[in-house]
Amino acid sequence: MLNIVLVEPEIPNNTGNIGRLCVGTQSRLHLIHPFGFEINDKNLKRSGLDYWVHLDVAQYQNVAEWMAVIPDSSRVFLMSSHAKTSIYDASFQEGDWLVFGKESVGLSTSVLALFDNHLTIPMSNLIRSYNIANSVAFVVGEAKRQLLKK
Repeated sequence: MLNIVLVEPEIPNNTGNIGRLCVGTQSRLHLIHPFGFEINDKNLKRSGLDYWVHLDVAQYQNVAEWMAVIPDSSRVFLMSSHAKTSIYDASFQEGDWLVFGKESVGLSTSVLALFDNHLTIPMSNLIRSYNIANSVAFVVGEAKRQLLKK
């Protein structure tokens, strides 16, 4: 199982889509407060459809509370458009933690400073970043591809 972490998600539709992806890939979703929406927001449930009831999800009040449940910090991968290492150069394992920041600004420098593994998704210079739901799909897809080959 992969662990997908959203730090302070802002848009319910994105979180709903990511929740649906987690159900489909048998990944666990970890949500770190504060959110830009209510967890019962109709948009979150609409984009997650009827899959939300099958979602393995945990919520944390802050980053420190989440960090307390990580058994091996070397298996935490932070996604950043500023990282130098591509997701295609990483070697993923079962149980890895794939961490994504809020839609408007990504991960804060204080969160980025907590872990060494920073990854980026290669993209054209014509855009600043991908939509977070698409980013999660890219990374989970690559991790699952690697895991299936092992």
